[in-house]
Amino acid sequence: MLSELDLAALLCSRVCHDLISPVSALNNGLEVLEDEDDTEMRDHAMTLIAMSGKQASNKLQFARMAYGASGSSTSGLDLEEAGRILFALLEGGKIRLDWQVPAQVAEKGFVKIILNLVLVACDTIPRGGVITVRVTLGPDHKSLSIEASGEKAKISEDVHRALFGQLEAENLDARSVQPFFIHLVSRSCGMKMACHREDGCITMTAQDE
Repeated sequence: MLSELDLAALLCSRVCHDLISPVSALNNGLEVLEDEDDTEMRDHAMTLIAMSGKQASNKLQFARMAYGASGSSTSGLDLEEAGRILFALLEGGKIRLDWQVPAQVAEKGFVKIILNLVLVACDTIPRGGVITVRVTLGPDHKSLSIEASGEKAKISEDVHRALFGQLEAENLDARSVQPFFIHLVSRSCGMKMACHREDGCITMTAQDE
């Protein structure tokens, strides 16, 4: 059984894992500025610093909404803001986001499921592709579908098992804790998860039970 402390520690490890690359690049750029007199090298360092700072900021904004208590004083989160965060996070990469989501405020847990599932979907198409997000919000029913299409699309067995709470606590790590977190949030929201695997496409869905 995974304790709350262990879950918190693993989520912290996930955030650190995501931030270490841009923060290290930012530090490298500052070291170049400190030691280098060549104008071209300094310009390159400034570009690196600006890009790395933006990446770190985008990842922190994602983590705040996806894992944390963002908007804790309200009962919901803005789906339009969630989309903006995801577009910024994926900007300049190999994955294009097709955001077919209404500009509404939705239950916090529901928005967290969307954000985290998009990141899980990104890992299923390492060579790039398209992630399509569809959301239906009704007065008595809500559902979502996240489809990852790309060459060699594949979801690992550990991630798939974690997504449905079937991975043993001792086998969880900074990579598999995210799908396990989705399982916990979906269960608390009363939503049923499903995952369909086809050639070149992974589709993950959630809907009210």
